[in-house]
Amino acid sequence: MKGEQTPPSVRVPLDQGRSGSNRADGRRPKIDITTPHVARMYDYYLGGKDNYRSDRDAAEEVIAKFPEARQLALVNRHFLRRAVATLAGQMGIAQFLDLGSGFPTQENVHQVAQRINPAARVAYVDLEDVVLAHGQALLATDERTIMVQGDIREPRTILSSRDLQAHLNFDEPIAVLLIFVLHFIKDEEQPQEIIRDLMQEMPPGSCLVISHATPRDDLMQGVKAYDNASSPVSLRTEPVIRAFFDGLELVEPGLVPLALWRPGWPQSELPSKDLKLPALCGLGRKPA
Repeated sequence: MKGEQTPPSVRVPLDQGRSGSNRADGRRPKIDITTPHVARMYDYYLGGKDNYRSDRDAAEEVIAKFPEARQLALVNRHFLRRAVATLAGQMGIAQFLDLGSGFPTQENVHQVAQRINPAARVAYVDLEDVVLAHGQALLATDERTIMVQGDIREPRTILSSRDLQAHLNFDEPIAVLLIFVLHFIKDEEQPQEIIRDLMQEMPPGSCLVISHATPRDDLMQGVKAYDNASSPVSLRTEPVIRAFFDGLELVEPGLVPLALWRPGWPQSELPSKDLKLPALCGLGRKPA
């Protein structure tokens, strides 16, 4: 929008990323502030400041039709933290690959995992230039966490990245995180094939974590705002989401609403509004 500038947190020299450049092709990023972007809209729902007027306007359009949008984003973030804590603690996973990560802020994967295991290594992957620039600047002093550019629709290209190959050990288990990202992949882009390609390259003992929005009338009306954003939304039913875990062992409690996945409080005390939010989540483990 006119008069709007890059947020202070991303006004950084473009050579500050440890990998030497912010873009996969080494060119300076071009930031489109006029088209709403899903990562920046999500940042707005979470109360962040890395967004522009176009993102805020589109997010408010969603909220007008689906008032629980902010609550859904927050409950999803809480699920992410619980899943990472479970992986790093009880399951002993020390490597994390977060695809379509968005901004690596607000108590994210590397902070949760490294608090439990200081040696944990995290790779964030996102396509948008402003997310990449922000993430690389933020993580410039963290040798165990990197941010690289990649398109989830091209999993083999991501996995062959030199930075990723150097950072993660593909002979040891890796947790692949797809947190509120698959519903931005259209059916014709074959999300199940994307997951199959990803997990095929992971060693036994690796895990897949998914959260995904599901159809509900108010949400279906709200997500129409994404038709004019960087990616439209494809809501999916429980059987379709469950099929994403084909070939994996679902870890208890299985595929459940966000608030029901190993909650940090007794089930009887779960807020009823959180239980009814239209999204499912699960964690699957690749068998030996």
